[in-house]
Amino acid sequence: MQVGLFAKKVGMTQIFDESGTIFPVTILKAGICKISQIKSTTTDGYNAVQVAYEEKKIDKLNKSVRGHLKKIGDQGFNSFGEFRVGNPDDFKLGQALNVGTFTKGQKIRVTGKSIGKGFAGNQKRHNFSRGPMTHGSKNHRLPGSIGAGSTPGRVYPGKKMAGRMGGQKVTLKNTEILYVNTEENILVVKGSVPGKKNTLLKIQPAKVT
Repeated sequence: MQVGLFAKKVGMTQIFDESGTIFPVTILKAGICKISQIKSTTTDGYNAVQVAYEEKKIDKLNKSVRGHLKKIGDQGFNSFGEFRVGNPDDFKLGQALNVGTFTKGQKIRVTGKSIGKGFAGNQKRHNFSRGPMTHGSKNHRLPGSIGAGSTPGRVYPGKKMAGRMGGQKVTLKNTEILYVNTEENILVVKGSVPGKKNTLLKIQPAKVT
């Protein structure tokens, strides 16, 4: 089973195909990623590989992280993430990962943190309709009734109301790769992905249904 990696969002642009059709694309640049731990059903209860990313000077890390990374060399990493795999024996400690594991036309899952939009009302946050704007109406952008009467005499959990919008974990399940540059470690994917510039994204193969 193919393992994924972590990349940063460089930005968006547009490209043309052979027929002249224009596509909006997002450029993703992967940093240095190394397998720092291999987990199996016998030792951990499931098969997975732990990937270290975001380089950091080894002397800037605490003692426990330095000890964890000691078995893959003297390179320091600040963050870790996991990918489930079918057979952990296909991988080895310290193995470097790059965009060469992906191919043009492949579908991938992209996970990241969406852009935070601050505190928003019902119209913006939940696409509610507004009230009438004329004839003395005092209900323009108010939420309206939120209770359910004397019974049960409370507001139901999960009621859609004003609140903080965005800044949440989002996964796009079938993003297509349009271009792979192994020299620069760059992926170009079709359409948009979560987050703003320099957002860290988790890239992994799409699940086969």
